[in-house]
Amino acid sequence: MPHDNFLLQTVIFLAAAVFSVPVAKRLGFGSVLGYLVAGVLIGPHTFGLVGDTSDELHFAEFGVALMLFLIGLELQPRKLWALRGSIFGTGGAQVVLTAAAISVIAIYGFGSSIRAGIAIGLILALSSTAIVLQSLSEKNLLNTEGGRNAFSVLLFQDIAVIPILALLPLLATMKVAEDPHALQGWAYALAVLGAVTALVLAGRYLLTPLLRLVVGARTRELFTACSLLIVLGSAAVMSWLELSPALGTFIAGVVLAESEFRHELEADIQPFKGLLLGLFFLAVGANLDLALVMQKPLLLVALLALLVSVKFAILFALSRLRGMAKGEDWLFALSLAQAGEFGFVLLAYASQNHVLANDVSSVLIALIALSMAFTPLLLMAYEQLIQPRFFAGPRRPDLPETDPHDDGSPVIIIGYGRYGQIAGRLLNASGFDTTLLEHNAEQLELVRRYGIKAYYGDASREDLLHAAGAGNAKIVILTLSDQAASLEIVSRIQKHFPHLTILARARNRMHQYALMEAGVEYIYRETVDSALEIGAGALQLLGLSKHQAQRAARKFKQHDQRMLESLFPYWRNESQHVAKTKIYREQLLQALREDRRDPDLHLDHHWEDRQKGPGDERDKNTEGRKVRPGL
Repeated sequence: MPHDNFLLQTVIFLAAAVFSVPVAKRLGFGSVLGYLVAGVLIGPHTFGLVGDTSDELHFAEFGVALMLFLIGLELQPRKLWALRGSIFGTGGAQVVLTAAAISVIAIYGFGSSIRAGIAIGLILALSSTAIVLQSLSEKNLLNTEGGRNAFSVLLFQDIAVIPILALLPLLATMKVAEDPHALQGWAYALAVLGAVTALVLAGRYLLTPLLRLVVGARTRELFTACSLLIVLGSAAVMSWLELSPALGTFIAGVVLAESEFRHELEADIQPFKGLLLGLFFLAVGANLDLALVMQKPLLLVALLALLVSVKFAILFALSRLRGMAKGEDWLFALSLAQAGEFGFVLLAYASQNHVLANDVSSVLIALIALSMAFTPLLLMAYEQLIQPRFFAGPRRPDLPETDPHDDGSPVIIIGYGRYGQIAGRLLNASGFDTTLLEHNAEQLELVRRYGIKAYYGDASREDLLHAAGAGNAKIVILTLSDQAASLEIVSRIQKHFPHLTILARARNRMHQYALMEAGVEYIYRETVDSALEIGAGALQLLGLSKHQAQRAARKFKQHDQRMLESLFPYWRNESQHVAKTKIYREQLLQALREDRRDPDLHLDHHWEDRQKGPGDERDKNTEGRKVRPGL
């Protein structure tokens, strides 16, 4: 039954991924090579566990589109503009020079016609966005100089697909019947321009209001559905124009990069991207025709060596002209020295338009698949042989203003109501950037009216915290008044991001006890300071000096904190807690009475001119259970 066959193939794909990827990563090969090898083994040309996977390949290409959407979310327009030199300069030079070199080799070295040679050069000039970005991300190399320049070239290649698709029919050896419904010439160019403009305008003026409306419905799965709708819609527009769906999703991502929903969109899309990319790599491996490889092994090995050598030489020369650091030039050239997944689409298009013969297309399909599978091995060689020569110790990514990365803020503030706003404004005024997460859509809209940049998101989700930069931050300020929600977030942070120091707001004593029990060291009860300020003001109006009033408030605060910590062991036993509270309250009153009888209390000694600031106090108090230098 077809339904059973579909389920069986799904089980086989999932099992191949589950067993192959951990083994490949354990051996140091990376997940991409694991997927590719697993695909070869289960494919129709090896053990035949799955049949023709061309449909799965087309479906899984959507994983590449999702990946470009996520990259767009991290790449704000100003950062994209800063990359314009490497995108159009280096990227344009790479495509033109590589296409020209491969065309000359195909024409004069293998006897291809001029039209076929040009088509082969254009198809093989492109590199694999999926494999390069996934491999560089896994190895933490995407944010290095070589990784950023590789990303820029890949972005230009996605743009270059547009003129390549328009040029291929012009290289046909025979007249192909035109589709009467297809757009031609200037109409097609205007349609492309109009579609890109519409995507930008829709993202700026329609998508953010739409997301706010969806968030207002307070239905979790509806936001996920809306996220997928945005990605699918932008991809569908580009597919209708016979362009790369990934280009459409990238534009949508860049437009939404400054939206308050950026982190939530990233967290929702990430799981789908990972699954579909894995399926894509499996399908690429399954489509590798081993029978053809076995028939022409020497030819394919020679072609693979020639392709990698030509692309590497051109890329390395461009990196030196661009002035990349030594070692970075090797990473840049080796990571892009392969053909790309879009070559499969271009080959099918070239065959349909009679630009290339079927036997030539078959060899090129095998060559593209082999070169993609060879890329993880090239990057392994870089790590083992090249990197140690130029870099001492493991590589660490640079974080310049232009790289696609999280905000890099040292502080994440969770909950941006009145409490969080005061803390955030103080940190910003002191020169520290903050990433602000708020789960209340109305509150989020309110603070953004005042020009405050905050993001929508449920901070109890590990993926959202990671997207917000928790892996690189130092401090989390938790300002939620909801005890259950704050404790859940504390648990999630301690489990997945134990390096973070948590500063938590407590709504009352019971909330503080729960946070203490959870292991939070820095706890701040929300009403203590303001209540003591009111009390001190009242004391002054009743005749005490400012020094006397402030001293009384400070002493009360110290004794109250000691009482709170002494009562902590009894907080879950109400009867014992009440009894102990009465005893400690009497002790507090007695201590304050004795303090008032202190003769020094009535001597100000210009106290206001030399009083200590809050930072000079080292006593444990409710507004910070411990003081840890250096934070």
